[in-house]
Amino acid sequence: MDLPPYSPGLHKLVTLHVDKILALTDSQGFVAVTNSILEKYELEKVGMVVHDFDNDSFTISVCLKESHICIHTWPEYNQLTLDVYLCNYLQDNSHKVRSVVADYISYFEAKIIKDFEINR
Repeated sequence: MDLPPYSPGLHKLVTLHVDKILALTDSQGFVAVTNSILEKYELEKVGMVVHDFDNDSFTISVCLKESHICIHTWPEYNQLTLDVYLCNYLQDNSHKVRSVVADYISYFEAKIIKDFEINR
């Protein structure tokens, strides 16, 4: 197999401010939008763990064939952290990482507090 030079991929970490508290407590809504995003960008889910906390916040980890998406919400602070990493084994997925994060920002109608990109 003739492969291009390997670059591990883009890892994007964001902290977002969200005014819509219900979005920060609706884990099933996040699962639904995630499934839509995965289909839109042709990403393959291999597993998902959802945990709802007593205060209605949630944490979700989505294991992808291409790597992962993780979220943690803090409705009491109107915030969430989001972690998206896609590896670049056969193609450069950097544009997909940025697009996935943009779709989540749109879903939450969020404002960016922190935005980090790590080229791995």
